[in-house]
Amino acid sequence: MLSPDASQEVSSALIRVEGLRCGYPGHEVLKGVSFEVQPGELVGILGPNGSGKTTLLLTLTGVVPLQEGEVSILGSPLERLNAKDRARRMAAVAQESQIRFPYSCLEIVRMGRYPHQKRWQMDSLEDERVVRRCVEIMDIQELSHRLISATSGGERQRVVMGRALAQEAPVLLLDEATSAMDVHRKLQVFRVLDRLNREEGLTVLTVLHDVNLAALFCRRMIFLKEGAVVADGPTEEVLTAEILERVYETRVWVQDVPMTGKRQVVFLP
Repeated sequence: MLSPDASQEVSSALIRVEGLRCGYPGHEVLKGVSFEVQPGELVGILGPNGSGKTTLLLTLTGVVPLQEGEVSILGSPLERLNAKDRARRMAAVAQESQIRFPYSCLEIVRMGRYPHQKRWQMDSLEDERVVRRCVEIMDIQELSHRLISATSGGERQRVVMGRALAQEAPVLLLDEATSAMDVHRKLQVFRVLDRLNREEGLTVLTVLHDVNLAALFCRRMIFLKEGAVVADGPTEEVLTAEILERVYETRVWVQDVPMTGKRQVVFLP
């Protein structure tokens, strides 16, 4: 899903965060966070409430300004990128999507093509091809002509994710994007993301509360607590009882599940 513009840029990391400090007036949230995301990674950002996960994604998308440190996207400093440049590099899906106007779901997906169009440009045949593909990928054909205001929370999130994929950005940022979906849809969406990641090189950075869902699909995990990185590494190395108990302050039982070949976690009362 790499766009032509993005693929021409040369950078050792798609995302580089160094010494990031940021937050809100009178409240610093992230306190010196540093990490890099390489092309083709599928990374989970986890941690308790208030640890800075959402603030981190809002900073990467330019919503929350940096106080200190550096953030670069495809080798370009974040502060030098305008909104359209950022949209060509990164697509984002928030936990809840507030769409106040009664657009059809198909129109919402089409909006993902705006970063690639000139002002007042009509949709091209390529735009239509990409939109149709994203509708099929997210399994929202039956929703296409329904108004977005007439969908459930989970359905709306699938439509908005279709819009994000239609941007054809090399990086996809997700902030609890599947939290409103049932188990079947969550697994379906993450199987799609896993396929796009492995087969087409889509880089995914996803905030999750569901540790077990992250363990099934994320090959790397970054744990945040109180605005700092507590652990960062391959899932099989950082998904341990010692790290989880330090992050969540709760006793856990960690086990490898032969049926899936993945590690899963039980939080103990």
